[in-house]
Amino acid sequence: MGKLILIDGNAILHRAFHALPPLTTKRGEPINAVYGLISMLLRVIQDLKPTHLAVAFDEKEPTFRHKEFAGYQAQRPAMADELSGQFEKAKRVIEAFGIPIYSKGGFEGDDVIGTLAKEAKEDVVIVTGDRDILQLVGGRVKVYLPIAGLSSAKLMGEEEVKEKLGIAPKQVADYKALVGDPSDNYPGVAGIGPKTAVSLLEKYLNLDGIYTHLEEISPSVGEKLMKGKDEAKLSLRLATIVKDVPLKFDIEACGRWDIDSQAVLNLFSKFGFKTLTERVKKVGKSLDDEKQMPLL
Repeated sequence: MGKLILIDGNAILHRAFHALPPLTTKRGEPINAVYGLISMLLRVIQDLKPTHLAVAFDEKEPTFRHKEFAGYQAQRPAMADELSGQFEKAKRVIEAFGIPIYSKGGFEGDDVIGTLAKEAKEDVVIVTGDRDILQLVGGRVKVYLPIAGLSSAKLMGEEEVKEKLGIAPKQVADYKALVGDPSDNYPGVAGIGPKTAVSLLEKYLNLDGIYTHLEEISPSVGEKLMKGKDEAKLSLRLATIVKDVPLKFDIEACGRWDIDSQAVLNLFSKFGFKTLTERVKKVGKSLDDEKQMPLL
């Protein structure tokens, strides 16, 4: 069957940038986010033993969500220059490792990941710091979620998601539709908080179920739901990860591991990644011992 690892490039770079202390190249260029991403990549290869790998990124252009709701992500501060300058460096290292990169204009990296996970026949593990992606968990799809910065991570299946959030993975978008999301700046239903949202979903399963049985709900909550119905429906569309992004998925390329060893070593030397160089060799040796393709 195999195991496909899908790395959420944007989420891991953001998390690494804020979790790790400042780190610069010899030229004084910030490089800590790249270091964190590659460190996480090596941990994933060593711990999860993938047969296939791919990385997804956002595109810079607005998505369909921005077009549907002008306020989408409007309150987010601009990305720091110290982080934005690291994306191309990260992509260069990923390409040197021979790992395919996927993105699609008009969609977020989450949507790309959702589509790849749906199309893949392999077991799928998504590596991300974005909890919205927990809605994709189910069946052969799990999420590898970093905790405590990047120092550790937890593999999340359906039971782990339910234990952490109090709802099933398939209810995550409905939950967001009720409570909203300040980070993405969509409204949800005014006056509906997390406890009420979880209680409603426990009984009625999803947003449609809640509105179908509105007459059974207490008048105070029912009135809020009625007033916020349009906002709830909009928020559900914004919160739901798309699984049919039009892109060409080449699973064979994800398993080729066509690594340019010299390019990796050159980039690591340029970026000052001495400890990562040793880690790559160590991980590669362990893979070789297990009769998998070595890294370097």
